[in-house]
Amino acid sequence: MTLEPGSADIIQLAWARHLGFDDADFAAAAGARLTRADDSRRSVDFVRLFGSSALVGPQWALDAAAGIPDEELAQHVTLLTVTRPHGGHGLGAAALFFADELPLLQPAEELTVSHGNPEAVLLEGRCPPDDVNEVRLSGLPHRFTIMRDDGGPVPVACGAYAEWEGILADLGVLVDPDWRRRGLGSLAASIAAHEALASGLTLQWRSDVSNKGSLAIARSLGFAAGGILTSVRLG
Repeated sequence: MTLEPGSADIIQLAWARHLGFDDADFAAAAGARLTRADDSRRSVDFVRLFGSSALVGPQWALDAAAGIPDEELAQHVTLLTVTRPHGGHGLGAAALFFADELPLLQPAEELTVSHGNPEAVLLEGRCPPDDVNEVRLSGLPHRFTIMRDDGGPVPVACGAYAEWEGILADLGVLVDPDWRRRGLGSLAASIAAHEALASGLTLQWRSDVSNKGSLAIARSLGFAAGGILTSVRLG
């Protein structure tokens, strides 16, 4: 699906606020790279959004990246090389997808959906640590966990979101490995997405560029590609 006219501007506004820029900075930059020095920051973050880019980190990182084209800086290995003398280590590169409307998926059977925290925590305990760390359910307070009967009610998939700047719903989905490839991830994501849309938010999906399952869910639901976020942690 394509975004409505003006949605890209709204998304850039949310990211400008998230990164500490003024509201109109992306528009004023007219495609040039935005930079903001923050010597207290313990990470370096580079984002490309709809043809514009921004880099935030200590001044030495901005200086080191000044001559590097956006296409290269978006590669995680480039940002690691720039920051390695200062202890830079991986946070990775995430593809960014967005949507301002989505088709509603209809389940084949009646579902039980929990809004509670204990069910989401229990689901995390059933999933690999790498998946848990990428989805970060603990930072997504609006949770919708699908429960199934497996000798008792068990959480099998959770779609969740956090509100960014009153504009974006930053989505994440976690599925029990034993229940994958049954459409539950897409269904959980759809539930969370439509709750966010009903609250007037634009949808954001972040997926590690190597996570084929997450990328496939975003595309199958109808999210539009909008950019990339590349980050490293310092020290």
